[in-house]
Amino acid sequence: MFAKFNFANRFRKNTVNDRILEDAIAKGDLPTQCNGAFVSLPELCFYQTHGKRWQPPAKSLWSQLNGQHTSPRKGRGMTFSEVRQYQPGDDVRQIDWRVTARTGKVHTKLFTEERERPVVLFIDLTSSMYTGTQLLLKSVQLCHLASLLSWVAINSKDRVGAVIRSHHGVIEIRPSNSKASLYQMLNRLVEAHNKGLHPSDTISSGEQSFSRSELSKDPYKILSNLCNKGSEVILLSDFSSISDHDINAITKLARHNRVRAIQVYDPIELGETKAQGIQSVMGRNELLSINFSDKEAKNAIGSMFRHQQSLLATKLSQYGIALSQISSGTPLLQQLSMSNLK
Repeated sequence: MFAKFNFANRFRKNTVNDRILEDAIAKGDLPTQCNGAFVSLPELCFYQTHGKRWQPPAKSLWSQLNGQHTSPRKGRGMTFSEVRQYQPGDDVRQIDWRVTARTGKVHTKLFTEERERPVVLFIDLTSSMYTGTQLLLKSVQLCHLASLLSWVAINSKDRVGAVIRSHHGVIEIRPSNSKASLYQMLNRLVEAHNKGLHPSDTISSGEQSFSRSELSKDPYKILSNLCNKGSEVILLSDFSSISDHDINAITKLARHNRVRAIQVYDPIELGETKAQGIQSVMGRNELLSINFSDKEAKNAIGSMFRHQQSLLATKLSQYGIALSQISSGTPLLQQLSMSNLK
């Protein structure tokens, strides 16, 4: 909704926020390395254990990541599919004697074979994600969520890859089911995220030319090329600047893949803040001044966000794409335990 809050860069110095963060770490809801602004590899590896043990939310939120993926091929497998009349070459061990006795004709059981499904994450690290007024920056919460989803996939023997979009360019990571590859992916995510905290760093003319070349790439085209048919595609973003072009690209992906969208938002986008007085807020195209002491102003912000959220959910649902939300103001594990995502 907003590109940036001018007090987002100061929120880590807020004593109240520090205390909330420390309490969450003490309860085991956040990794000890977490500071709410930067991320680290050990911080993201905190979710490795939860990817394996956090079964109820994993099954209810992302049931397609638990390894129970089906293919149209018929054979001996885990799941019963159907009974049909015996054909030459069928396994005699799978003859259904009850149906055979009832019908007078030999019938055999068929089973649906399981196979792994590639999981591809679309990770948005553009400027609007570097906003945070309470516990974490939205970008940090997004990295935590991406890590948890990745560990759930790896522990389920699925391959996981990613497309990371930032204002520095697009990073493509091909799906793999090895832990070594996941560590490399998370390390690249850490580097991309922390680089985004310093968008004004001086770069050489050669790097500027390379950056312009990278920025000209269409991230959704790269995502489409990375996904084999039948992939699990999970979009992680605040969707604050999503365009009709993006929607069209996403719906095309949904024709041959299972697509899910998870929106990361900051509480202030719902008008929930303890900030007082007039604050400068960067909108999509201009700098705005908002009086956060005015209850009506905060209510208007919340109403606008919920309206935009409803429009996005409606557009996506037309193509069978579910939209869920995660707040950056509460630890991820707490939100999952409260079944915030269903």
